[in-house]
Amino acid sequence: MTTTAPRPTTPGPTGTTGTAAPGDPALDRGGRVDVGALHEVLLGHYPELRRGARALMAQERFHGVPGMPMAEHRARVLDQLRALAAEGDVHRAFPERFGGRDDHGGSLARFEELVVGDPSLQIKAGVQWGLFASAILHLGTGRHHDAWLPDALSVATPGAFAMTETGHGSDVQSIATTATFDPATDELVVHTPFRAAWKDYLGNAAQHATAAVVFARLVTAAPGRGPVDHGVHAVYVPVRDAAGQFLPGVSGEDDGLKGGLNGIDNGRLCFDHVRVPRTNLLDRYGSVAPDGTYTSPIASPGRRFFTMLGTLVQGRVSLDGAAVAAARAGLAVAVTYGNQRRQFAGPDVDEVVLLDHPEHARRLLPLLATTYAAGFAHEDLLAAFDDVFSGRNDTEQTREDLETLAAALKPASTWHALTTLQTCREACGGAGYLAENRLVGLRADLDVYVTFEGDNTVLLQLVGKRLLADHAQGFRHLDAVRVARLVAERAADAARYRTPLTRALQTIADAGDPRRSVGQLRETHEQRALLVDRVETMVAEVAAGVRPAQKASPREAAAIVGAHQHALVEAARAHAELVQWESFTAALERVTDPGTRQVLTWLRDLFGLGLVERHLDWYLLNGRLSVGRARTVASYVDRLLARLRPHAQDLVDAFGYGPEHLRAAVASGAEARRQDEARAWARAQRARGDAPVPEARPRRG
Repeated sequence: MTTTAPRPTTPGPTGTTGTAAPGDPALDRGGRVDVGALHEVLLGHYPELRRGARALMAQERFHGVPGMPMAEHRARVLDQLRALAAEGDVHRAFPERFGGRDDHGGSLARFEELVVGDPSLQIKAGVQWGLFASAILHLGTGRHHDAWLPDALSVATPGAFAMTETGHGSDVQSIATTATFDPATDELVVHTPFRAAWKDYLGNAAQHATAAVVFARLVTAAPGRGPVDHGVHAVYVPVRDAAGQFLPGVSGEDDGLKGGLNGIDNGRLCFDHVRVPRTNLLDRYGSVAPDGTYTSPIASPGRRFFTMLGTLVQGRVSLDGAAVAAARAGLAVAVTYGNQRRQFAGPDVDEVVLLDHPEHARRLLPLLATTYAAGFAHEDLLAAFDDVFSGRNDTEQTREDLETLAAALKPASTWHALTTLQTCREACGGAGYLAENRLVGLRADLDVYVTFEGDNTVLLQLVGKRLLADHAQGFRHLDAVRVARLVAERAADAARYRTPLTRALQTIADAGDPRRSVGQLRETHEQRALLVDRVETMVAEVAAGVRPAQKASPREAAAIVGAHQHALVEAARAHAELVQWESFTAALERVTDPGTRQVLTWLRDLFGLGLVERHLDWYLLNGRLSVGRARTVASYVDRLLARLRPHAQDLVDAFGYGPEHLRAAVASGAEARRQDEARAWARAQRARGDAPVPEARPRRG
């Protein structure tokens, strides 16, 4: 199977198939992309596994069908899921005795590629194996694995992951469903106390699930003591019989038609005093003895809760990768179309390809730069995930770092994917709105990625809290006098940047030679300094702002923290952008071909200086850039766009998605043939003297 998309058949802006031609200024500066070598770099840590997954997704039987009715779509995706279970190597993350390979990173690498077949298939696979089966694996113990994993892995038992409740959403610690131990029968009684406590938005719950991992508040009473709520735990609960009918005490509803992902049967579940054996408690982190005594290896309820949820971080990691894949697919379609579709006459030609219009390039190429940055950052996240879950580097600190990194990158990539797909849709005009070109469908399917596996804004708040904790760590072992001195020094440093002196020095340094300013901005250390300084300053300002909360009443403290919530989220966004830039910069060292590295360096510069341009108000208000140097940022971004324009097709071809993956008519060569026909017709008209004459304009007055 060919893994590289076909080259455009019409001449690009330099007279070649979308790549820079000999004599082009970009090539004279050393820029030429080795598409094959770059493709290998982009395949990341698991190239063969990604190739294997793409080979499967190239097969029509795994493709989504635009416009398919919901019932048929659901049935098709269930069949596809079972086919994957039989031949898709989807069990890699599980122990060898269950047919897996204990390969956690490789498993996610394959899983992420399913999005190009049908996002509904990818997410249904994530529900079945990434949530339901993984909860059994990571939260249960050996007897649970033996009893339930084989059927979960084979899809003999389709499962639901029943965590979210209608009334609490992302606030899992506050869910209301209970699992109360009854020592008289040695059973757990699972109960939904009111309507807002229904489990909601659950994949597989509307039709297919025959069992669910239900998250509930575990309530027990040890001998001679009253009931104790031990917080959220997970319980394995059968929900349907073999005929697909709800079991006694279980009820539910179908969520019905959604904005996207309609191949997944999302639904709601309710439990009316449903009894299951005590041993159905997934008890790796908390167990109940027959007499009601509760024990846990983790004493703190809060730490226990976050440890349990931390074992399921793979969902966020995989969504980060899937969002990158979707953005790549969208850009491959839009850039290929932009290199073929001609619109409006140029000074020397009848019509100009869209990407030769500077504003069109400015719409797409910065998104391409961000997609590369997000892809490199995801590979680093995937490596960190595998290090922890393989046991090579599994400590409390590394797990916390992994959770923070996933919570930072998943919002960045999923929001970016939506922006990219929408812009690609617009860049393809009316053709982009046609279902056959997939951009509208992909965007609709990706929409929910920003709110499941953790609402993006909530995740960024978690990242912000970690940044504040790390900031405070720097003061932990200092005495009060040194802390006061350090705070004063930082305040003085901020004041220094806000005075005209620093900006004046930049202006003097750049005077008479804008190239000097450009030379500074394109230096790696200068870009890093600008991005790091923004993060550190934003975190320090929030930390200073919330410090009075330490001595305030609970009500006052909540108000103080709430007043800084937006600033905290923005600091977390800036942190995620810095992580992506650092990953892009590190990836440049893995590119051995000089021409490819040159082009990627320009692309990295476009990403980094694009961030500075986007946040130019902050840099000006905080005195980090003079007005003159700020103008240079925008002008140099324009220069980078011109340098990168000849390489746009190479950069998307390197993603390695062929027509069988993109399945978009506008990126298949048909558009190029139509353009050739139109130009041939226009030339024939002119040769016969039949070219239309512009209508005379009426004279004024």
